[in-house]
Formats: sequence, C-alpha cells, structure tokens
Amino acid sequence: MKVGIVGCGLVGRKRAAAARGHAVVLVADVDVARARALAGEIGAEATENWHDVVNGDVDIVVVATQHDSLAEIGLAAVRAGKHTLIEKPAGRRAAELLPIKEASERNGTKVKIGYNHRFHPALLRARALVDEGALGPLMYVRGRYGHGGRIGMENEWRCRKDIAGGGELIDQGVHLIDLARWFLGELSLDYGAALTSYWPIAVDDNCFLALRGTGGEMAWLHASWSEWKNMFSFEIYGRDGKLAVEGLGGSYGLERLTFHRMLPQMGPPEMKCWEFPAPDRSWELEFQDYSRAIEEDRTPVADISDGYAALKLVDEVYARGA
Repeated sequence: MKVGIVGCGLVGRKRAAAARGHAVVLVADVDVARARALAGEIGAEATENWHDVVNGDVDIVVVATQHDSLAEIGLAAVRAGKHTLIEKPAGRRAAELLPIKEASERNGTKVKIGYNHRFHPALLRARALVDEGALGPLMYVRGRYGHGGRIGMENEWRCRKDIAGGGELIDQGVHLIDLARWFLGELSLDYGAALTSYWPIAVDDNCFLALRGTGGEMAWLHASWSEWKNMFSFEIYGRDGKLAVEGLGGSYGLERLTFHRMLPQMGPPEMKCWEFPAPDRSWELEFQDYSRAIEEDRTPVADISDGYAALKLVDEVYARGA
C-alpha cells in the first residue's frame, strides 16, 4: 500500500521507518525543510501542506502532528476515504474523535490510534499468558510511567494546554489507561488527580488514577514528568499469579517480563523471567498488524473506539480538577 505521513518530527520518522514493506510516497510538515529531509532519506515527495497528503494518491494516511491538529487532519483523511493511523491521543478531548468515528463507520475506512505499547514484546507475551488463563481471574493492574523532563521543557508545546489539551495525563498517562483497558476491559473513574507538582506550567506534571472494571477489577495508575530516572512498570495481578513488565528498552531500561506463579501451598511463588534486549520493534509490529487489519477487513488493534474511551477518562479527570 502507498503511505502518506503528516508530521515529520521524531514520531513521524518512526512511523516512516515502521511502514516497512509499504511505500511511503508523500510526507508533509509545516517545516518544509524537515519534510524534505525525511523525503530525501526515504525516496518520497515532500510538501508543507497536509491537504496534499490527505487528497493524494495514498491508501494510508499517518497523522503524527501536535495534539491540536491530530483530529482535524485525521477527520479530513477519513472523509477522503483513506485508512488512517492517528498518533495517540488522537485529539485533545474525546468529542474531537466522535466525527472521525462516525465518518469511518459510514465509509468503511479503518482508523487506528497509535498505541504502540500494546506491541512491545513483554506486553504481547503478558497478553498471551493472560489469554491462556495463566493468572486465573484478573483482580487489578498497577502501572507507573514517567521521565524527569529536560531543561526548558516548560516552554515546549506539550506544556501548553491550548495545543496539547493537558499535560502528563494526556501525554504518557493515556498509554497506561489504554493498557489497563486492554487487560481489564471497560473502566470507569473512581478517583483522578491531575497535579502540577514541580514544573512552572499551566498543565499537570503528575497524575494519579483509580479505575474500576465492570467486574470490580481495579487499575491504579501514576504518570509523572518528575520521575528523574526514566521508568516504566506495569503489573497484572490474578488470583493465581502476577505478571510484571519492567522497562521499555533504551533509557527506560531493559524490557523484562516476570511471571510469579502462585503455588498451591502459597508461600514464595514460582518465577520465570523473559528479557527482550533487541531494538524496539513495537512501531513496526503495530504497523504490520494495522496493514493486515486493512487487508483482512477487520477492526485494528487500538481503534478509534479505544482512543475515544481513553480520552473520555482523561476528560473526566480534567473536569474534576486537582
């Protein structure tokens, strides 16, 4: 399939590299020099106008812009009949995603939200073990995700509410929400706090959530821009054992999955550990699954409905205030 990419920053470049086996033929960015640089590396055409991509000769449009443009461009792509991958969170509020959902249902286009964490090998293995019943009935998950920021971060677009829609909750927090929903199903908000604890900004730099499943399962989540040492931890607890995912590779440390299996006599569990030292292939695996979903005419993993559900929970937390 032919792929067009809108947004040629770090994520746009990752998306271009992930589309292996397909032809990235057109890329766009408001910084045309950045678009030309990426285009020159991959043999594509460059433009500064995203309308050229949406209305161009492409089968898939990838939208990897700042948050304030995601939904607008995504909607235009879907209305133009393009299959569309929109980088998370897909918009600043859940309401921005509803027209995209309705348009895709009318014309049959496949809309995917870029939640690549579902395709990290440790989380894929954890999902398989849960599906096999290795943990028994699930009781709760516990997730922590964060980094320490950088000099001048308070001046970046992610710290501007009008552009980003919020702070750390809508940045890394939505990944935790999406993973919690992936394992536990539909969730409602019991408690949520979006705090500004460290950075001199008008959005949250830390968020804490307690989410409840339809069967009483719980998710306790914390995302932070004041973690100091980059970290990722996601634990899934069942009546018969626990799965612990630590690290995402790179600065987040070696990706590792540990299975703690409860023994009949209880006491110390039986443990098995898998390590995944290879480069991060989650972006590539995600795109492979998406292209297969288009070919097989099935719903993509992490589709527009998942994106909407995650943002609805974000909306509720922000509506409650700190």
